[in-house]
Amino acid sequence: MLGICRGRRKFLAASLTVLFVPAITWIYLFAGSFEDGKPVSLSPLESQPHSPRYTASSQRERESLEVRMREVEEENRVLRKQLSLAQSRSPSHHHGNHSKTYSMEEGTGDSESLRAGIVAGNSSECGQQPAVEKCETIHVAIVCAGYNASRDVVTLVKSVLFHRRNPLHFHLIADAIAKQILATLFQTWMVPAVRIDFYDADELKSEVSWIPNKHYSGIYGLMKLVLTKTLPSNLERVIVLDTDITFATDIAELWAVFHKFKGQQVLGLVENQSDWYLGNLWKNHRPWPALGRGYNTGVILLLLDKLRKMKWEQMWRLTAERELMSMLSTSLADQDIFNAVIKQNPFLVYQLPCFWNVQLSDHTRSEQCYRDVSDLKVIHWNSPKKLRVKNKHVEFFRNLYLTFLEYDGNLLRRELFGCPSEADINSENLQKQLSELDEDDLCYEFRRERFTVHRTHLYFLHYEYEPASDNTDVTLVAQLSMDRLQMLEAICKHWEGPISLALYLSDAEAQQFLRYAQGSEVLMSRHNVGYHIVYKEGQFYPVNLLRNVAMKHISTPYMFLSDIDFLPMYGLYEYLRKSVIQLDLANTKKALIVPAFETLRYRLSFPKSKAELLSMLDMGTLFTFRYHVWTKGHAPTNFAKWRTATTPYRVEWEADFEPYVVVRKDCPEYDRRFVGFGWNKVAHIMELDAQEYEFTVLPNAYMIHMPHAPSFDITKFRSNKQYRICLKTLKEEFQQDMSRHYGFAALKYLTAENNS
Repeated sequence: MLGICRGRRKFLAASLTVLFVPAITWIYLFAGSFEDGKPVSLSPLESQPHSPRYTASSQRERESLEVRMREVEEENRVLRKQLSLAQSRSPSHHHGNHSKTYSMEEGTGDSESLRAGIVAGNSSECGQQPAVEKCETIHVAIVCAGYNASRDVVTLVKSVLFHRRNPLHFHLIADAIAKQILATLFQTWMVPAVRIDFYDADELKSEVSWIPNKHYSGIYGLMKLVLTKTLPSNLERVIVLDTDITFATDIAELWAVFHKFKGQQVLGLVENQSDWYLGNLWKNHRPWPALGRGYNTGVILLLLDKLRKMKWEQMWRLTAERELMSMLSTSLADQDIFNAVIKQNPFLVYQLPCFWNVQLSDHTRSEQCYRDVSDLKVIHWNSPKKLRVKNKHVEFFRNLYLTFLEYDGNLLRRELFGCPSEADINSENLQKQLSELDEDDLCYEFRRERFTVHRTHLYFLHYEYEPASDNTDVTLVAQLSMDRLQMLEAICKHWEGPISLALYLSDAEAQQFLRYAQGSEVLMSRHNVGYHIVYKEGQFYPVNLLRNVAMKHISTPYMFLSDIDFLPMYGLYEYLRKSVIQLDLANTKKALIVPAFETLRYRLSFPKSKAELLSMLDMGTLFTFRYHVWTKGHAPTNFAKWRTATTPYRVEWEADFEPYVVVRKDCPEYDRRFVGFGWNKVAHIMELDAQEYEFTVLPNAYMIHMPHAPSFDITKFRSNKQYRICLKTLKEEFQQDMSRHYGFAALKYLTAENNS
């Protein structure tokens, strides 16, 4: 009502101004034209210079009055124009069985007047409403289930965070998959003044599973009906959003609308912008009952405390049971049931202006909701076609969505100055660790990287895999950046088993990867590949963090620690599963070595057997890995013995040894202090040896490194002296830590390093 009152006041003030200002002006001018009771003509024709009453001062006065009169007339003309524009901006919206005219300021008000209302506060119909306090927490509920929805909701959250100026509390009704993904994402995102609570969607299934639903959202599309029961009993109000929403304004503006609810209004909804509920889309189209066009539930304002008092649970259940007797199932999930309840109880709904839910579905009337970009507040991609939906302005909407889709989420870690944040033990520990570092240390950036928290999105694509029941299953583990993306298809062709990959990408690169993967028949046919996005931050490639992320999220008892630019031999997956049993890896501390070779040719006829590989070695088509530049890295594998070996054989650790190994999933993590190029694998193999792992070479296994351009990090290592100095310092510190941790047994690492 605040917008209506402001509109009326503007209209009245403008009208009075137009009517009275000219009258007062002319009275003033007319009275000023009398002198000694006789009228003085203002006509220049009647004012002759030779008149006795004509003086220079009276001439100046008349000229001044004429100028003022013209100014007043110009002001009135402007006022009349503004008034006519204000009237012409009042569009009519017809709402089902009744029609009502709203100005663009009604409900939430235009963005300018609403921002003023948020700052100044609002309260009765024509007075001020309570303000959205600067540090008032805004509560948002979202139902999110599965891999795709977990990816979509991130764009929604980004758009909300981009505009927000208030603390946020997200209530996520999530299944086990979404909870794992989003809990990790928000924990590593570390956005100030944002709280996340999860509610188990799987526990709620029994509440709505009795309702047949044809909508593509499935059973999760009905869970907004049970929010009064699911959310905390002390939570009074909440904004409920679909995952396919994009905000174009501060969500506090929508939160302020709660102050406009009156009487028994408990639901804030936007009218449906298609003809669905009118039942005229096709022959025999029979929608659920609704009030006129009905309401869209992509954006809902819920007054939870009043809904509970009204016994909302009983209300919607009785309505659903009654309608299902004839309708048999829902077509639009919870939206059908909400509308059936509103049809019977229209007093429950407060109708929001349609710019709070601009619906980009098929047959939409959303173009009537806005005249300009500034009118847009919430965009709803509520068509199964999503970004491919047809709309006159879809290109603009798509670009707005893509802006947030590819926006660097790290930039949203903004403090809300003046608003106290809840104590976050992870953030406090991080700050403490960073404060202990010496910023004048020439290796400060290397040391700092060890404590950097990288935003992480697990299972970026659909993942579905059940490990083999014989407990022999092996996952290939690797990490990569955008420049190694072309290796994925080849690896999938060589390794049929599960794969866990950590990808180091920016937000924009993550979307490029998504498009690449979705366009690849090879990658889309594989559901046993887990893609985990670690978002870019800092100047170094966090190679060991990436390995740890990929290692942590495997579902098999064993893992093959590889690198992305290696192709495993055909059949290696099955061979390793047999070797796991043969060498009793379940009950012994063994690291099974897969010998590594390399080719300098970009096109290689990959050897299909050990005999063929040995022939290529003899011809110079293949070489033992790093034979030309870093022999020590793989020399202990003893390739001469491997040529004729028919059974596994044990080798001893030596300085700088860095083979590729198969180990149990409980093996130690990689040391995060090593970033970029140098010593990242060496340190890990050293720790395996310190923990008394036995290194066993597999006689009939091999992998081949494919050529590629040098990485940025190896280029820095070769060209930057300080880089090499810092790597040497970190290596010495690691060896000292090993000595402290493993005692006398670790002295051999210092001795071996000095002798090498």
